Amino acid sequence: MISRVVPSLEWGDVLSFENYGALLQLVSNAIIAAGVLGIVGGLIGVFIMQRDMAFAVHGVSELAFAGAAIALLAGASVVAGSLVGAVAAALLIGLLGSKARDRNSIVGVLMPFGLGIGILCLSLYEGRSANRFSLLTGQIVSVTTPDLGWLIGISAAVLVVLMLVWNPLRFDSLDPASAAARGVPSTAISMIFMLLMGLVVSVAVHIIGALLVMALLVTPAAAAMKVMHGPLAVPLLSALFGFVSAVGGIMLAIAGTLPVSPYITTISFLIYVVCRVVAWRRDRAIRNRHRAEQPVTA
Repeated sequence: MISRVVPSLEWGDVLSFENYGALLQLVSNAIIAAGVLGIVGGLIGVFIMQRDMAFAVHGVSELAFAGAAIALLAGASVVAGSLVGAVAAALLIGLLGSKARDRNSIVGVLMPFGLGIGILCLSLYEGRSANRFSLLTGQIVSVTTPDLGWLIGISAAVLVVLMLVWNPLRFDSLDPASAAARGVPSTAISMIFMLLMGLVVSVAVHIIGALLVMALLVTPAAAAMKVMHGPLAVPLLSALFGFVSAVGGIMLAIAGTLPVSPYITTISFLIYVVCRVVAWRRDRAIRNRHRAEQPVTA
């Protein structure tokens, strides 16, 4: 009987900082794109949480994946394909999903459809397997210089428009009934927000992949909202968390053999866990102080 020797996994097989400086220069485009995405994703993620649209993010990402896969199969621009898919999905959800129940139903229908179309196109694609895999889980070397220009341009446009509609969008997100009574155009604001979200998702697909987009558009904001409550502190902290997760994940992925997405999602998740622990300890201290301040009755 012949015994099979199973090779052991060593730490150097996962992370190795040999020639790290040279590798860093090769993925400078991805680092810049990730930093911009982390900031913009963290900012818009606050409104995603306030409007209870985390599930919609995943639905939009699946259509962005389908658009990118179709473009890859056709030999067209993958960035343009994901952009068309994400924007179409975002506008469709915004038009048909005015209520939360309708929105969730639409997202539930779009997700398997987009994923199925994307998988079909990838199965027909005869090019490099790395190109197919990167659409699902991200790839640090897939951001070329022309792509970087598109990604930064899209992110900058989203940031400018987001700043312009910040106050009415925040009002409509926190109290839509009062916002409508005060004359805020809720329908227009909602469509603008969905368009911005679709644009950010299309950028995120190229950094972290379609399956794990929420790690940069939902988790940083959820973590920030656990430890902060101010109208300025929460977005700034969320943007910081997104930047640290995206850039930190890229920096670790350079030294590793794994796709970039596990590193980004792990950092983002650890930040969220730390924030939950901090919030729990703070709330417990407040409860204990209130109990201590209550008068003792006979």
